[in-house]
Amino acid sequence: MDKWVYNFGNGHAEGRAEMKELLGGKGANLAEMSAQGLPVPPGYTITTEVCTAFYANGREYPSSLKDQVNQAMQNMESTLGSKFGDSENPLLVSVRSGGQVSMPGMMDTVLNLGLNDETVKGLAEQSQNPRFAYDSYRRFIQMYADIVLGVKHSHFEDLLEAKKYAVGVVEDTDLGAEDLKVLVEDYKLKVLKETGKEFPQDVQEQFWGAVSAVFLSWMNSRAVTYRHLYNISDDLGTAVTVQSMVFGNMGDDCATGVAFTRDPSTGEKCFYGEYLINAQGEDVVAGIRTPHPITVRAKAKTGSGLPAMEETMPDLYKELVSLYQKLEKHYRDMQDIEFTIQNKKLWILQTRSGKRTAFAAIKIAVDMVKEGLIDQKEAVLRIDPVSLDQLLHPTLDPNANKQILAKGLPASPGAASGKVVFDADEAEKRARMKEKVLLVRVETSPEDLHGMSAAQGILTSRGGMTSHAAVVARGMGKACVAGAGDIRVNYGRKSFNVNGTTVQEGDVITINGSTGEVILGEVATIDAQLSEDFSTLMGWADEIRTMKVRANAETPQDCKVARDFGAEGIGLCRTEHMFFDPERILSVREMILANSGEGREKALAKILPMQKGDFKQLFQIMAGLPVTIRLLDPPLHEFLPHGEEEMQVVANVAGISLEELKHRARGLEETNPMLGHRGCRLGISYPEISSMQARAIFEAAAEVTLENKIEVEPEIMIPLVLGGEELEKIKKLIDDEAKIAHKKFGVQLKYMVGTMIELPRAALLAGEIAKNAEFFSFGTNDLTQTTWGLSRDDSGSFLDAYLEADVISYDPFVSLDESGVGELIEIAARRGKAQRADIKLGICGEHGGDPRSINFFHNTGLDYISCSPYRVPIARLAAAHAVLNNETKVNFVDLSDKRESASFSYSN
Repeated sequence: MDKWVYNFGNGHAEGRAEMKELLGGKGANLAEMSAQGLPVPPGYTITTEVCTAFYANGREYPSSLKDQVNQAMQNMESTLGSKFGDSENPLLVSVRSGGQVSMPGMMDTVLNLGLNDETVKGLAEQSQNPRFAYDSYRRFIQMYADIVLGVKHSHFEDLLEAKKYAVGVVEDTDLGAEDLKVLVEDYKLKVLKETGKEFPQDVQEQFWGAVSAVFLSWMNSRAVTYRHLYNISDDLGTAVTVQSMVFGNMGDDCATGVAFTRDPSTGEKCFYGEYLINAQGEDVVAGIRTPHPITVRAKAKTGSGLPAMEETMPDLYKELVSLYQKLEKHYRDMQDIEFTIQNKKLWILQTRSGKRTAFAAIKIAVDMVKEGLIDQKEAVLRIDPVSLDQLLHPTLDPNANKQILAKGLPASPGAASGKVVFDADEAEKRARMKEKVLLVRVETSPEDLHGMSAAQGILTSRGGMTSHAAVVARGMGKACVAGAGDIRVNYGRKSFNVNGTTVQEGDVITINGSTGEVILGEVATIDAQLSEDFSTLMGWADEIRTMKVRANAETPQDCKVARDFGAEGIGLCRTEHMFFDPERILSVREMILANSGEGREKALAKILPMQKGDFKQLFQIMAGLPVTIRLLDPPLHEFLPHGEEEMQVVANVAGISLEELKHRARGLEETNPMLGHRGCRLGISYPEISSMQARAIFEAAAEVTLENKIEVEPEIMIPLVLGGEELEKIKKLIDDEAKIAHKKFGVQLKYMVGTMIELPRAALLAGEIAKNAEFFSFGTNDLTQTTWGLSRDDSGSFLDAYLEADVISYDPFVSLDESGVGELIEIAARRGKAQRADIKLGICGEHGGDPRSINFFHNTGLDYISCSPYRVPIARLAAAHAVLNNETKVNFVDLSDKRESASFSYSN
């Protein structure tokens, strides 16, 4: 018979950490800790296979599941000496989700399950604490009604606030037992009003309602959005973990908290976290009450006036420290730990690899190598290449003038400016219109995920360093300031007020997630400053990778940025970008409008020294590294003016009438210019253009060789070839110009001539083309467009529908289509090498900065990848991942939970 349920607790477990695929991350880690004797409340896990069966069978459970669950519940009852649904000694449980990959807050959890009008009395009698019992009951009704019955939690929050106001108290903890009894009745009436049914009193109905709700939450909109954001498969499913409740809300000798074994923002090796006395876990993460720091050090650092756990519960604090050290050593990664203290007894509810910023991830990885916990290869694999993007962009100028409105907690580092919005839908809407926005909320919840993703940063007036906003923002790499308590948010008026200043929706503010500052207006920035740890990690990556990494760049500034980020050459210099400079565009237009070769050469003679100057700068900056220069690619009409006044200026320069200019411009118009008169076709029609560009390249190379004593080796790339004949003709023009330059300067120049493979025909005829091409550079942007028959600029209007309908699983302009475009690249590479064994193979499309695509390029045997300057570090790291992933066949996400062979033990 299939096994659907795995027990854990009391020093034993049927599962282990490596069973994450079956038990989910939560279930696997609870089993691992239980087996090692840690204080874990006993329970059992319903496997991910049940989730798969649930959806495959019309939301029906396997026939043997209920019997296995009943047996597991009996085991738990025997261990604890209490009984589920018993009116005198009730067992209460939590029902929690747990996927293979951590998705904090995205799926549902139900706590205090098993309470009804009878069992609450037994809990009150058993605990000798009626206030605690009815507080737990009102929490259960609210959570169950929201998650299982679909009653908005805001209804219950309103009732709670009304009760506190009527009694004259501020905190939930100030309500007495009788107040809470009345509140429970109010809650039940609200459920009846909203659903037309009484709140369920049958604990079995409660249980299966909660289990089904957790499985259904796997496909809720926020969980689906999260998986798409992080490329997590929808097919994995979630497990459900049922665990006996331990209570942090039984009195002042009880508490609950969240702790990280290192600082998730900075990576500093220090214990970090927050807790609340007399509370349950959701109070900490939801920001309902202001949490206290765990350590005295954190209290001093944040200026908190609240007592630290180290002060109020020193013995339990020491026990927690001992536990976190064991957990981190065992899992060899920074851990995110949830704990509860019940009547001075410490319980560990969960451990998992903690979400962290890119800055922290790098520091933790490098430090753990130094500490001997992991090796350099695993450190490299621990860092998601895409996350490096957080580090590579400008930060706030500390010397800029700033009008500071408020200060909160530095919940996720980085700086962000944008227009204030108060609603997640509005944030997403404005972001689609290319507006930069900041999402401002009292506190965020999982329903805000899409708005948080769309926003530049997040600001909340409530919540702590472990609140939902803080944890999700760190995982996304978004700047976040949490718990800015002076800010008063008014959703109705779409504004917030702070110390007499009102900020309306649409006003611009800036947040500094590294300092907690909230600033009016936009603040000046400075270039990113990279740490020594970053350099160390990238050095390890460079030792591992086999592919070179170049940059797509043509301006001096972009070339300098690329060099600073470790580029090993230029893989694509788009010469047309140089033509749009205001000082030369008139000469370019004069050349285009000329009606004879003589006229074009006259105009080109004006452009030649400009192009030569551009190339000299590039060669000097790259200092002997390879520079791939693409000859003119776009259709000529793109360079022509459109406004009548500007057209008149061009007509005067060209010596023709305005009407004649308009007539010639109309002659250059094309129905589909992407497939028209562009690329090497311009060189065939107007060979003088290719000759001028080659002359500029060779003269620049010769002068830099003589003046700067730099050995320059340009690679001249001919775009959009269809076959060998085009390439042969234009290559002859280039070779002729090389001979002229050699004769003029007396310098024997090294150079290569190659082509950009961006048409399916070129890929198929690669063997023929390779007779005259010394290198191929795959232009995957156009190769994707021509293979798919899609316009990159226009397909955005319907690609989302394809993604939602599962027709495609990712955007082919972001990650390479391996089965279609990828096969063309493989064919071209194979046929090119068969013709010319030493042919150099590279890629210069946007896919050169995409880690998923880079893995494919490595496996295809490419020599280099080229990407935008700011993605060079991402490409360097991804190229190292490609090597290591093919060695280990393990993805970097999985390694964060890899368990060392040595066990650990716990003694209280």
